[in-house]
Amino acid sequence: MAAFPNVKPAFTLKPMIGGTVAAEPGFSPALNANFVGTGNDYVHGDPDQKKLRLDAHAVLKTDDGAIIYVHYKGTVNVTEDLGKILSGTAGDLETPYGDSFTYLDFETGDERYKDLENGIFVSQGHFIAKTGEKTIIEYRVSQVIQG
Repeated sequence: MAAFPNVKPAFTLKPMIGGTVAAEPGFSPALNANFVGTGNDYVHGDPDQKKLRLDAHAVLKTDDGAIIYVHYKGTVNVTEDLGKILSGTAGDLETPYGDSFTYLDFETGDERYKDLENGIFVSQGHFIAKTGEKTIIEYRVSQVIQG
């Protein structure tokens, strides 16, 4: 199995307006940031309606003032529970991690975060619905490392 890569937990990402990124302990560079400005998400469904395709772009501002562009693409499994969440009929419902998988790219002019540009990052995500609140999408992001 040594020829297969491993992953190292890096951070938790909660996109959307007012979203956050929180570093996992021991990951460097420690990325603690907020989503700023207006990002964009391009989402379309497959013809069989079993998967959604994501293509998202956003800007992060770190706690120490760096600006970082993030782009992520991936897929979402359209489950019965996700259908309830997207239609607004879920009440309090949380989907399991693994309903969504993405890969992420970063760009920055700040040398403190340049290592993000050279890394390969993947995530698995899930959806959290609570009555009367905005739906939260949460991704656990890991860096791909040598196995």
